[in-house]
Amino acid sequence: MASSFCPKQALSFTNSAHQLHQSRAIPRDIHVRFPASVSSPSSRCGLKSKATTRLKVSATSATKVMDQLSSKASSQAPTVVEVDLGNRSYPIYIGAGLLDQPDLLQRHIHGKRVLVVTNTTVAPLYLDKTISALTDGNPNVTVESVILPDGEQFKNMETLMKVFDKAIESRLDRRCTFVALGGGVIGDMCGYAAASYLRGVNFIQIPTTVMAQVDSSVGGKTGINHPLGKNMIGAFYQPQCVLIDTDTLNTLPDRELASGLAEVIKYGLIRDAKFFEWQEQNMPLLLARDPIAFTYAIKRSCENKAEVVSQDEKESGVRATLNLGHTFGHAVETGVGYGQWLHGEAVAAGTVMAVDMSRRLGWIDDSLVQRVQKILEQAKLPISPPETMTVEMFKSIMAVDKKVADGKLRLILLNGSLGNCVFTGDYDQKALDETLLAFSKS
Repeated sequence: MASSFCPKQALSFTNSAHQLHQSRAIPRDIHVRFPASVSSPSSRCGLKSKATTRLKVSATSATKVMDQLSSKASSQAPTVVEVDLGNRSYPIYIGAGLLDQPDLLQRHIHGKRVLVVTNTTVAPLYLDKTISALTDGNPNVTVESVILPDGEQFKNMETLMKVFDKAIESRLDRRCTFVALGGGVIGDMCGYAAASYLRGVNFIQIPTTVMAQVDSSVGGKTGINHPLGKNMIGAFYQPQCVLIDTDTLNTLPDRELASGLAEVIKYGLIRDAKFFEWQEQNMPLLLARDPIAFTYAIKRSCENKAEVVSQDEKESGVRATLNLGHTFGHAVETGVGYGQWLHGEAVAAGTVMAVDMSRRLGWIDDSLVQRVQKILEQAKLPISPPETMTVEMFKSIMAVDKKVADGKLRLILLNGSLGNCVFTGDYDQKALDETLLAFSKS
């Protein structure tokens, strides 16, 4: 079941994180659809050793929320999701044109010095607008910027040092604020730099990709890659706020957009069945970049992640379930070389592998396997790893995964009906071996 998916050719994809696209006409008679009985997504995710703990999450009616978002969109008022971490709580602002509302950023700047960390692709598009948002009507604030090369292959110590170099050369003090302007790579590196510089300075996330907006900018995971493993060096460090200007998605290539949808799909699978059903009915609108549908998808994803992070900030238990498909996916990213497959592409293939293993264990039925494959294909994502991956490559890379405990690889697997999962090392090794053999060369 090796993949023929070619990330460099599919849909004429490009390697850059953003590029200007011709405007897309969205038919006016397309309407966002909902499952017949959308009310409260009652779905569970658990941790499994010998017994399984299950959690329930509820949400507002999707139809009601969509109506509210439509009203907010017309009034330019941001939707706000709160990450509840006591005295380190912070807001996630979601909406169109938020970079044109300076107060949203300026209320979170506590000193007079700001360092914007961005990359060569995003800087020409949004750096000037961000600097204006930080300084408009606020002449006491001065802004420096550092522009890094674009791509997962640059998420390393050498590139990180460029951030420290700029901060030290600019003599930034402990009251400064770092601002991450870009996708997940920029957010992770800027956050880690903020956690480390002068032993910790404030930082703000301005994510400009779907992946970053629905996942990586929320929750405080920061870090860099090591040649032997992805995200092996880093820290948990929370931002002052996350500002999601959905207008930035207008310059996002199709490949990057699809990559981010892998994380949106994940939330439905592990804990929010109604959200998954909504995605099944509305994937065409998401691919068409319908602003109301996308704002809802971002909001619901952030609500799911914020709730998990509030319960388990440093991934000692339930937060690990957010990594469905990631253990297999990280092995793909490391094995083929950072940047060859986008994170969401690798996670999509990894999700199919995790679902396959869940079926082999007898924990889910074939119908759920088919639904997962169908929605990933709808989202233009791969459903198997690249042909170059071997069983031995998977095993050697997964052996250093962050979820290994006492020599045992713990995995996130689906268990039961849609919206239920477990984080466990208590599984039949034979099922893992069979999955690896089915999806890669021996």
